[in-house]
Amino acid sequence: MNSRIHRTILLTGVLGVLGLATGAGQPENQQLLLDLCCQWRFEIGDDPRWAKPEFDDSQWETIRVPAYWEDEGFPGYDGPAWYRIKVFVPEAWKGKNLFLDLGLIDDVDQVFLNGRFIAFSGIFPPNYATAYDTPRYYSIPQSALQFGQENTLAVRVYDQQLGGGIVRGRIGIYEAADEFQPDFSIAGLWKFSTGDDPSWSRPEFDDRKWQNIYVPAFWETYGMPEYDGFGWYRTKFILPANLVGARLILLLGKIDDLDETYLNGRRIGRTGTITSNDEQYIRGDEYNTLRAYTIPNEILGSGGENTLAVRVYDGRLHGGIYRGPLGIATRERFREWQRHLPDEKKGNWLQKTLEYFLK
Repeated sequence: MNSRIHRTILLTGVLGVLGLATGAGQPENQQLLLDLCCQWRFEIGDDPRWAKPEFDDSQWETIRVPAYWEDEGFPGYDGPAWYRIKVFVPEAWKGKNLFLDLGLIDDVDQVFLNGRFIAFSGIFPPNYATAYDTPRYYSIPQSALQFGQENTLAVRVYDQQLGGGIVRGRIGIYEAADEFQPDFSIAGLWKFSTGDDPSWSRPEFDDRKWQNIYVPAFWETYGMPEYDGFGWYRTKFILPANLVGARLILLLGKIDDLDETYLNGRRIGRTGTITSNDEQYIRGDEYNTLRAYTIPNEILGSGGENTLAVRVYDGRLHGGIYRGPLGIATRERFREWQRHLPDEKKGNWLQKTLEYFLK
């Protein structure tokens, strides 16, 4: 991309940019559901087949996690290696906000669940970038899980020098129990295209040839590694009868970096300012701002199909609608949830809302 990116460097923006991670920060008030310490299957080298659940890893060695692999029988080894573990996922986990905590990984990782690429931190060679000091907190897509049966978790790791591996942390699967749950979820398969065209906001636009992409997830996990620039998301939904006539809020979770959101062809919200020229202004903390936009009553079709289109601009590293909650909620429930936020977070929310909507 030739776009020039102007950033006002805030501390939170710097930490987020330098971290090179797909995680959105550790969920608060999380509850451990499954401890993934201690014995994992392990093999040095690199083979894409090792991500597949059907691969037979019975001949691999077992290794303690977390630990430097140098302390587990692989002294002096630098390069790629894979970890694998089988986990049983109960039916009771359906609908929960699940996160995978992999602690600290030295240096780079890619995570696969049942063969599906779901998360990463850092960049593998040849464009190597370390993320050795970035905590790995990854959202687990419900669509990637097989409930009531065994699931395969595979982690590809690259170590450039010194110690390597999944080295520190309380490794496990967690539930973020107090994250806001919308009344109506719009997470799932959406249509997606790179590029930029104003007509893509219109309900009548034909997006059937666009790529299917799961939301929320970074677009890099759908075959677009290191893509920076514009991308559009589209989905259609019918509002449930119990929400017709209510005062509603649209929740789009967190987006990296900027967005403009259109409902039935009308822009209802934005975070940051996307321009029509080759210059985008990114303050640096937009990626960590919860998107919540008021839905004007007259916009939604009563019992009919609605079209939601989201224009996104990513300045560098990861991009897209990467974390929930995604859905529609009544204003009363959303305000009640806001009231229970810590004061410091409540202040940040109000400050950012004023900044964006007074532009």
